[in-house]
Amino acid sequence: SDGVVHMISAHDGGVKEIQRGWRTYILIICSNSTIVYLIWIHQNLHEPMYIFIAALLINAVLFSTVIYPKLFIDFLSENQIISYSACLFQYFMFYSLGGSEFLLLAAMAYDRYVSICKPLQYPTIMRKTTVRMFLVLAWLVPACQVAVPTVLNADKTLCNFTLKGIICNSTFYKLHCVASIVLNIYGLVVFANIVIFPTCLPHLLVLINFSCSSAYDVLLLRMETDFPKTVRFIMTLQMILYHPLFNPIIYGLKMKEIYKHLKRLFCPGKII
Repeated sequence: SDGVVHMISAHDGGVKEIQRGWRTYILIICSNSTIVYLIWIHQNLHEPMYIFIAALLINAVLFSTVIYPKLFIDFLSENQIISYSACLFQYFMFYSLGGSEFLLLAAMAYDRYVSICKPLQYPTIMRKTTVRMFLVLAWLVPACQVAVPTVLNADKTLCNFTLKGIICNSTFYKLHCVASIVLNIYGLVVFANIVIFPTCLPHLLVLINFSCSSAYDVLLLRMETDFPKTVRFIMTLQMILYHPLFNPIIYGLKMKEIYKHLKRLFCPGKII
């Protein structure tokens, strides 16, 4: 049956919180969309590296859209509640899109590897069909992987109806009456097979931060440590705020071609 789960927030919501939330969400949408728009309209940016960057930013917008609307509702509500089916959907999207970010970074790393180590073979290796295949797999593989535990959790019996967090992440496993050995083994196998080595600084900065946040999320479930609410809140914000908001800044400033078009867009009167 579809139960109602109570979510513990780090503080009481209000008008100021919802205003800050809307401003942050709009800023995420605008900053990511601006970079994607520049890549789309400029022919010289229709290269695999920039296409992967655009896909990464689109992924960030989708990721934020899964999280922020529910947060806005919680900030305005006296009681933060969510149905179990909605919690499962948020869990699925949260980890599916999170996994897609890792795979997109892996595709970008491979693109840089071929460009640096095999420059003469680059045009034949990184064809349009190859790029399309990487993009499809980047979204399809994590979706299939996360679909397995999502389906297995759909009929689980709940003994606890209070979720210690602001989103439905791995901590919702603690709501179940009995821990699933199958899900634990499956989760460890999937996590153990994530091995990525980006070769360029912007990709490395994004990966390190995202990996630290992901490691915290995994350890939160595996270790029976009761983290303070404030710590949980800050670490969750690190994942849902930092990446969607700062990815376009990192790539917009560090990637010379994108930065050049950004200056032309916002300073059209200046000669670059």
